[in-house]
Amino acid sequence: MSNQNGKQPSKETLEKVQQMKKRVENTISGRINSVNQRRLRSLRMQHKLKQNTSLDDEKKGEILSAYYAEERNLMRANRKKLGLKDFGLIKVIGKGAFGEVRIVRGKADKIAYAMKTMRKKDMIAKNQVTHVQAERDLMAAADNPWLVKLEYSFQDDTYLYLVMQFCGGGDLMTILMREDILTENQTKFYIAELAAAINAVHELDFVHRDLKPDNILIANTGHIKLSDFGLAKSFNTENDEVISKYQTMKSSLGDDASSAAPKGADRKKYKRDRKLMYSTVGTPDYIAPEVFSQKGYDKMVDWWSMGVIMFECLVGYPPFYAEDPLQTCRKIVHYRKYFKIPHDAKLSREGVDLIHNLVCSHRRRYSFEQIQGHAFFKDVPFDDLAKMKPPFVPQLKSDTDSSHFDAIEAEQDMEANVDDHKASKATDKTHFWGYTFKRPIDMDSSHAMEQLMDAVDEGGGGGGAGKKAGKFKPKYAK
Repeated sequence: MSNQNGKQPSKETLEKVQQMKKRVENTISGRINSVNQRRLRSLRMQHKLKQNTSLDDEKKGEILSAYYAEERNLMRANRKKLGLKDFGLIKVIGKGAFGEVRIVRGKADKIAYAMKTMRKKDMIAKNQVTHVQAERDLMAAADNPWLVKLEYSFQDDTYLYLVMQFCGGGDLMTILMREDILTENQTKFYIAELAAAINAVHELDFVHRDLKPDNILIANTGHIKLSDFGLAKSFNTENDEVISKYQTMKSSLGDDASSAAPKGADRKKYKRDRKLMYSTVGTPDYIAPEVFSQKGYDKMVDWWSMGVIMFECLVGYPPFYAEDPLQTCRKIVHYRKYFKIPHDAKLSREGVDLIHNLVCSHRRRYSFEQIQGHAFFKDVPFDDLAKMKPPFVPQLKSDTDSSHFDAIEAEQDMEANVDDHKASKATDKTHFWGYTFKRPIDMDSSHAMEQLMDAVDEGGGGGGAGKKAGKFKPKYAK
């Protein structure tokens, strides 16, 4: 593949072509699947009516007409394009390097969501377009209980928007700030669910690459939801620079780091600065050593990060903590020398063994299957983790309760622009083509469709179904 000048396209161009190709393929396959599912539903309804001998032809015709009307209403609802005007803005609850997160409420469905907003010109200027698209692609493909579900994504002239499930319990950082150290049973709960979440990302052919306590959200039920896929990358693309501000330090990563663990006053300082370090400044504490080598890496980097998080839950600080990020990087590169589990932590033999098998060379690092079978997780039902009782269940006063999040002042003035934002210009779409997403309404579980099916099933007794169908009003009827 070459252009008219005989030059080979750049890796970045090839990657964009692959992403666009994948998006087109997904769009086409999704539409084909939708047509097939619609045909199957229609045949199933016709078969049910044919089998029911207690309904006369007139009543069957009424039910079938109502069914097709609801099908059209649902399809129309699926096609409706959303924008900022369709959501009521409530409060900013998060701020990162590239955007803000707000609690919002859908004006039509009255459901509370978390909306992430990113300024487009910033994404382009900071070369984040590929990362933004990867985040959207992963979340659109994900439909897993351990990953935050994306409901909608859209754009206008100024911003990109991701509308997701709102998790009112804050994040694992909130719990660590409050508790300092977790028990092994509490840690077992969070790490088991985190392992399932990481595996779900890997099954989508992505590696997360940015695992840390404040990306592990706590749902209203107390179970976890993995979030923030801004650095996620597909296995099928070339490795690019990850957290480049640390990789550029490679020439300075000599072995002159202090091995002192944070004790006494240092430990108190670490606890006090914990939130600032992670959410504002950023930290390399969870980056695997092979990332710094720039020789390539794979999904095993996520298991390293999980091991570091497990260590922090049980010990109270990350294993390579240092006040200077460069010192932390040096410790990670020379982890064999600096990785130590303090005796006063009094961890079980099983806990120590699992951490050692996660925080080790990527050639020996445990896989998901090995993690599931480890003695530390004895009696943990990996086939049904949802039945485990969470250590902490958030007490929420409402579906928009933000008490588990810090008060944050907004920088993006969304309120003033709700009515002014327009559809994206053609020039913008060259950067963010295919960004819009809407999770399809599940027609099979639609309450209106269930009513119609019930009308057929309960059709005995001299036209009962006809009466039920007559009372039926489609959910999306005008």
